[in-house]
Amino acid sequence: MSGKSVEKDDDGLKQVRVDIEYCNVCNSKPQCLELSQLIKDRIPEAQVACKIGRRGSFEVQINDTLVHSKISSLAFPDYEAVVSNVIAARDGRPVTKVKEQPITDCVVQ
Repeated sequence: MSGKSVEKDDDGLKQVRVDIEYCNVCNSKPQCLELSQLIKDRIPEAQVACKIGRRGSFEVQINDTLVHSKISSLAFPDYEAVVSNVIAARDGRPVTKVKEQPITDCVVQ
């Protein structure tokens, strides 16, 4: 069992923190802000942070659990799947790896 304590609010729901690491060189900030706003619109109590990170990154962690890695998948996450995971975490259910968006505009040089 983990030594981490999980705080709950007055309704018994768990507090959720979402950290999104994005690549500034790749200009992924707009995607980070879009996903962040979607999460905040659907789960207003969630704490969401966009942070500049490694080149090529768009990594999504929910309460320290990595649910998506663009470095590994080369794709952005499916935003609805991320939102579903945030809701699951808030409700005390486990989070899972999210599916990727289809890659439609990739240019190989």
